[in-house]
Amino acid sequence: MRLLRVRRELRRGLPDGRAPSRQAGAPRPDRRHAGRARAADARVRRVGTGRAAGRRCGRVIPTLPLAPRNRLAELILAALHDETARHELRRLAPGDASALAGWLAPEEARLAPLLGARARSACRVLEPRPLHPPAVSLDEALGDARALWEAGLYFEVHELLEPYWRDATGATREALQGLIQAAVGYQHLANGNLPGARALLGEGADRLRGRALAGRALDAFAKDLVACVARVDDFDWHLVPRFPG
Repeated sequence: MRLLRVRRELRRGLPDGRAPSRQAGAPRPDRRHAGRARAADARVRRVGTGRAAGRRCGRVIPTLPLAPRNRLAELILAALHDETARHELRRLAPGDASALAGWLAPEEARLAPLLGARARSACRVLEPRPLHPPAVSLDEALGDARALWEAGLYFEVHELLEPYWRDATGATREALQGLIQAAVGYQHLANGNLPGARALLGEGADRLRGRALAGRALDAFAKDLVACVARVDDFDWHLVPRFPG
């Protein structure tokens, strides 16, 4: 079964969905990005206000517009095994306009603090972790996913696990799909897309209930997702469960 719902929700709630191919170079300025930048601005404002604003923790990081979002995710995943990528994340972490000049189009410059926040969060969890080969086992990948999850980098969790889901079959594939749906659900919540968050967290819980993956029991995690679904409208981010580990 394909991740059709996840992809549809990504296109609806995360800016423009996933790019068909990843962009390694700096995004070219394009007026079409202006609307995406404004949408990202609106998400930042939404997650900073409302009844639950006082109960949010550092794990609430909205995504960027399409091109810098995908490029930064690629860099963060590369930093799992590449010191050069880690160095670039350190350079981006302060959020200085000069450091981000090649990352954001002129009309996106006001999003520099958001890009810096995601880079800083990645640095915080990756610095203590030793570099490993680019290709690792599912068990090791789940350890990486746990680190990214704790950093609030839910979109990157999706990007990390999707290739393993694509190659999996049977119960392993179902469990991976559930974890991906949970990650995308929390990213929707960070972006202010409450209907998308509610749907995907619920579907993820349904897929994970009673399952295990690479020696990790998933039932308690699934129950915590259900509890979060009930609180989406007035969410306390301290309720986000730890990634199964």
